[in-house]
Order: sequence, then structure tokens, then C-alpha cells
Amino acid sequence: MIKPDFPKNELERISCVKKYNLLDTLPESDFDNITSLVATICDVPISLITLLDTDRNFLKSHHGIDIQESPRDISFCGHAILHEDDIFIVEDAREDIRFKDNPLVDGFKAIFYAGVPLRNTDGLALGTLCIYDHKPRQLTKLQKKALITIAKQVINLFDLKLNNRLLADSKQELLDRNAELNKFASHVSHDLKSPLANIMSLTSFLKEEEDNTLTEASVEYINYIEESAESLKNYIDGILIHYKANELLNVDKEYIPIDTLFSSVQRIHLLDDKHFKTTPNSALIFINKAAVTQVLINLVDNALKYNNKPNPEVVLNYSEDSNFHIFSVTDNGNGIPANQQDEVFKLFNNNNQTDVSGKKGTGIGLFTVKNLVKKLNGTITLQSKIDVGSTFTFTISK
Repeated sequence: MIKPDFPKNELERISCVKKYNLLDTLPESDFDNITSLVATICDVPISLITLLDTDRNFLKSHHGIDIQESPRDISFCGHAILHEDDIFIVEDAREDIRFKDNPLVDGFKAIFYAGVPLRNTDGLALGTLCIYDHKPRQLTKLQKKALITIAKQVINLFDLKLNNRLLADSKQELLDRNAELNKFASHVSHDLKSPLANIMSLTSFLKEEEDNTLTEASVEYINYIEESAESLKNYIDGILIHYKANELLNVDKEYIPIDTLFSSVQRIHLLDDKHFKTTPNSALIFINKAAVTQVLINLVDNALKYNNKPNPEVVLNYSEDSNFHIFSVTDNGNGIPANQQDEVFKLFNNNNQTDVSGKKGTGIGLFTVKNLVKKLNGTITLQSKIDVGSTFTFTISK
């Protein structure tokens, strides 16, 4: 008997075998079905899918025998991976100097062997798809071709399982990072709100203090501080709303009348019927009320903030088709230029517009709205005309 040598690229090969994370794993039907099929096609009692570890031959699938591994130094597969041919065949191991007196020949009557090296895209042989018989024999051309073809499918299955595992790991890492980011954003935002509130209160006290001796320039500087603090507060509030919005997606759907949904939005904004209008609709719909309400609140809030008309007006409408709930929020506000309408849903984009108080927006609200709608399997669109108004239409999957 001659022990198989190690390939020249053994360290690289072993590293690759371990990367697939298949050593010492439980049997899987995907692989067992292959070895059963191969045994049938080649008319042999034993069919294996093997992985060559440092000092053993691990049998990922074993048809016809019960063992799960054997020493590498007596393995036929150790010899098979050393050859560049597509298939390695030993017709009678008793007559081959490499296997004469091999324990597998004496103990398991491994007389005939045929193995196809399982090479990955880099040409590294991870193991074999192999068959054994207890008597000398030959394979037909069709059987050889089938064995080589099926071996390629084994490698494809290896790669599929590896990619699925890496994808699952990446997804979990992304979820963990996102959770940490949410926690960080929430923690920092809350910590910043308290000192900001103090700054705003102190500037207000300074301006209102009796017998104020501040110069005109000093008052102007205080106003700048107050405006900057207010802008930062709006950013912080926007960030908090954005990260809390995702939590709304976990809320269960519920039945709610359209009129009740719209009335709750009206109450939140303290609007009378003169400024807030809806088409009467008592239909009962099954939706994520919390998430849809948040979308409507944000859109109505924008409709009011960016409306310089003497009598601002917001109109809410609802319709549906076979697949979607369709909501629209229409205002008679300032409108958005056509060349800026594609940009309004991008994070931190405010189109340099100022609200009725002369302050610029944060560019977080509409980004949050689009994110929520997308995760509710819907879309949102905008139609707008300067000095006429805007209509935001969004859909929610049923």
C-alpha cells in the first residue's frame, strides 16, 4: 500500500474546505439523494460524497455504508484529488500497488473505485463524488459522463449552501448594526434635547429680562443662537421620528373606518373643517393603522408648514383597487418646482424651501414617509404646481 501524498496547495485547499463549513455536519437529504441516484446509475452498492480534512476523509453523504469518516492515509480519495483527470478509476485494487494490503480492501472489500474530484472555481479539490464495488468492473461511457456531470452539481450545491450561509450572516450583521444604530441615534438624540432646551430657555430669558442692557448687536447674536438651537432641535426630532417609525411596522393590522382614521389626523393637527376636508367615506379597511397614521400626519404637517395662503387647506382622499389602498393628501400651498420634485424624498434634502415661519426644513420627514410606505409594500408619488399646491399619493398593499 502507498499512502497518498498531500497536494502542493494543501494549506490553501484545507482552508477552502473549512470555509464551506460542511465538516462534521449532519446528513442532508440534498446530498443523500445524489449518492442514491449515483449508486443506481452506476449499479454499485456504495456511493459517497467526501471531504478531505487534514487527517481524515469525512463522508458528507454515505450510501451503502454506515461509517462517517475514515483515515486519510488509507483513502482512495486521497489519491483521486492528486490527479488532474476528470475521473480517477481503480478497476481492481487488489492488483494495484497503491492499494494492495489497504485495510479498506481487506475489511470492506473495496475492490473497484471511481472518484471524481470536487473542484471549486479556483481548481481546489475539496473531496470527491465516488463509488465502490466489491468486485472488479468497468464503467460505461454514459456512467462516467453521468458521474462527472453530477459531481459538478455537488459543487454547485456546496456553493449554494455557502452563499446562503454568508447571506444569512450578512443579514444578521446588518440587523445587529441597524439595531445598534437605532439605539445610538435614540440615546444621543435624547441626550442632546435637554441641553438644547436649556439653551433655548436661557436665550429667551435674556431677551425678556427687565432693564435689559444688551446692545442691539448682542440681541442679534442671541437671536442667531436661538435660531440655530431651534434648527438643531428640529433635526433631532426628525431623527427620532425616523428611527421610531420603523417600530410602527411591527404593529399588527386592524380594522378601522376611513372617517375615523382621517378624523384622528385632523384632531392631532387641531384643524377645523374649514382648513381640513375629506370625502365622506365610512368604509372599513384592514391596515397597519399606526404606520399609515404616521404617514398622513407627516404629509399633512408638510402641507400646512409650506403654505403661505391666507386660508390654507388640506384635503384627504381614499380609494382602492384589487391590490392596494390608495391615499392622497392635497394642499393649496406653495408648490414645488418641477425640477425639484424628484429630490424631495431624499434624506436631508429640503430644496432650500422655508416654511411659514421662515425656517428651512430638515429633509428627514419625506424620507421617513417614503421609507415607511416602501416597507408597507407601496409607492408614493408627487404632483405639484407652483402657487397652486401639491398632491402626495401613496399606496399601501392589502
